[in-house]
Amino acid sequence: MREISASAITLAVARLCVEANQELPASLEALIRAGAQRETSPTGRPVMEDLARNLDAARSMAVPICQDTGMAVVFAQVGQEVHINGNFEEAVNAGVRQGYVEGLLRCSVVADPLRRTNTGDNTPAILHTRLVPGDRLKLTVAPKGFGSENMSRLRMFTPAASEEEIIAFVAQTVQEAGGNPCPPVVLGVGIGGDFELCAQLAKTALCRDVGQRNPDPFYQDLEARMLQAVNETGVGPQGFGGVLTALAVNIEAYPTHIAGLPVAVNVGCHVTRHQSVEL
Repeated sequence: MREISASAITLAVARLCVEANQELPASLEALIRAGAQRETSPTGRPVMEDLARNLDAARSMAVPICQDTGMAVVFAQVGQEVHINGNFEEAVNAGVRQGYVEGLLRCSVVADPLRRTNTGDNTPAILHTRLVPGDRLKLTVAPKGFGSENMSRLRMFTPAASEEEIIAFVAQTVQEAGGNPCPPVVLGVGIGGDFELCAQLAKTALCRDVGQRNPDPFYQDLEARMLQAVNETGVGPQGFGGVLTALAVNIEAYPTHIAGLPVAVNVGCHVTRHQSVEL
């Protein structure tokens, strides 16, 4: 049995909160920079160039890429041979608190959805914990801004739905969102499971590297077709029109009931952030 202290978890989460907000994954940054060359719209291309300059400014000044530093979503893969010395959930929230307050990140969480009082430290985090084999603990922090989160959708299709209908649902979601989620977007698409798992699959998909395709060739092809359909909407960078509405589509699938076909689209802005560490 391997011991991991709660204090080590707190320090790791705090660091990830700051790092995720200041620097994008390299593969996503590369797509944004390449997009400045791919975009053909006379309005969209300067927007893509501005997004690339914004990444440079955030790096040089050590400030967040976006003013909305998001709600902290934390994925934890806990090895079955790990013993956490202390309260795990409290340790994660302490890390979020430390990262956001000491890192001077915007605190955007209210304590109650209807009685809107800010907690002042961006806690509590949304924590997804999964037991896995081994003696390691992997933490992924994915700050999620709500300009894009608010554009997400879930639909309970019937099993009779065709692939074309599912693709159309994804493209329609992005088209109706327009410039609200700060395109070009990254899309996490969950297919299968049940109502709540489908949404979690979509969120998990956003944390997959945009340079990594689904390992199943069937879903690889579906990702490519969805990306093409979304880019054919013409929404373009920041909603000003163009060929680059989405940078990537990541699909995660799971077995489902014979009577159902849930599909969730979790919209991520061009600043789809996540950083991971293994303890």
